[in-house]
Amino acid sequence: MLGHSTIMRFSALGGILLLAGCAGTDTIPAQQPLHDRLGGKPAISAVIDQFVANVAGDSRINGRFATTDIPRLKANLVDQVCMATGGPCNYKGRDMKTTHAGMKISNSDFGALVEDLVKALDTFKVPAREKNELLGLLGPMKKDIVEVP
Repeated sequence: MLGHSTIMRFSALGGILLLAGCAGTDTIPAQQPLHDRLGGKPAISAVIDQFVANVAGDSRINGRFATTDIPRLKANLVDQVCMATGGPCNYKGRDMKTTHAGMKISNSDFGALVEDLVKALDTFKVPAREKNELLGLLGPMKKDIVEVP
């Protein structure tokens, strides 16, 4: 089992990569929080499960997760996405900069992670508006995760 710091690094990496591939969001105000429009915590959990499976099968980045406590990673990612989307969850992990310091994560690593997240969102047919809004919330984390251009 990995230590807390390793798990948090991967949790943060996942969260950041999820956000990195952001596209613009609609200018029409949403009636409900994104968390609710995504289907709440159960739907977020399903997307995260698929996302982690996608990463596990992605030879570009799966080596970075070889020693990760996957159940803990999933739980942290669910809480992070749930909280970021206005849900009732509370992400208790470390900040992204601290978590990823010294990991030498590249733009291509981050891009691969975002692609894996988008595939998971597409698997569950998340509408473009919600997908873009989620990616837009996560994208700003990229500056705290990527160290290698």
